[in-house]
Amino acid sequence: MNQNTKQTIEHVVEQIADNYSNEPLFSTKAGKNMPERKIIIDALRELRLVMFPGYFGEQDATRGLPKYFVGDRLLAIYKMLVEQIACAFAYNEDEKIFAQSMEGMPDECNRQRAEKICGEFFEQLPRIQKLLLKDVQAGFDGDPAAQSKEEIIFSYPGLFAIFVYRIAHELYIRQVPFVPRIMTEYAHGKTGIDIHSGAQIGESFFIDHGTGIVIGETTIIGNHVKLYQGVTLGGLSTRGGQDLSGVKRHPTIEDNVTIYSNASILGGDTVIGKNSVIGGNTFITSSVPENSRVSFQR
Repeated sequence: MNQNTKQTIEHVVEQIADNYSNEPLFSTKAGKNMPERKIIIDALRELRLVMFPGYFGEQDATRGLPKYFVGDRLLAIYKMLVEQIACAFAYNEDEKIFAQSMEGMPDECNRQRAEKICGEFFEQLPRIQKLLLKDVQAGFDGDPAAQSKEEIIFSYPGLFAIFVYRIAHELYIRQVPFVPRIMTEYAHGKTGIDIHSGAQIGESFFIDHGTGIVIGETTIIGNHVKLYQGVTLGGLSTRGGQDLSGVKRHPTIEDNVTIYSNASILGGDTVIGKNSVIGGNTFITSSVPENSRVSFQR
């Protein structure tokens, strides 16, 4: 390394170190750790084994002693999630305020809260599994290219994104920080499908192809809805920034609606009535009555 290069590196090191000192975002809060993305993703993978046994692990694992298989997996998942959720609460909460609401030290309070949430979440797993089976059936019924329901479980990115959403949503509605977003962004990166964990999605939901789909936080989707690639269920404008937090900004899609590729449906007051078909490349910012057919025409 020549002298000029060495001096350049030393200068850059000093500048970056100054940035670290001057910007709180570059330093985690004293005495606290953020949740670990790898562990959260590992928990998702384990949950996938439980939801769809034999597809992503040993095929004989559930045939002999299914209760042993499920119990062993759930214990491992419970330990992972409790630690990460407690960590998320500890990092996100004002400990002095939170400690006043529960007995014990803040760390103990956060763990108690995490254990309570995990208990509630685990109680929902049988229901989530039944919902996912309906999503699989919707995929098979809605796609003539599907050779079998097994193929959908193995290989359809839409089902994977829905699976992750349904898990993350249960944590979102229990106000767990960080963890639901980590989960859905993992699915986003794997599939190109961006479903916010706050969206409300009914049963028998099918995403065909899926790449480029965006479903915003306050979207409401009914039962038996089908989306194609590139669909956006978004907000009209986010210029209000944090002032819009908690406000219904995304559309409502009622039962039995099909939305074709690259359609954009925007706005919190926009409702697509049941049994409607929205054609590709349409841009919709106002409500559509039930039983409508909307298409883009040149």
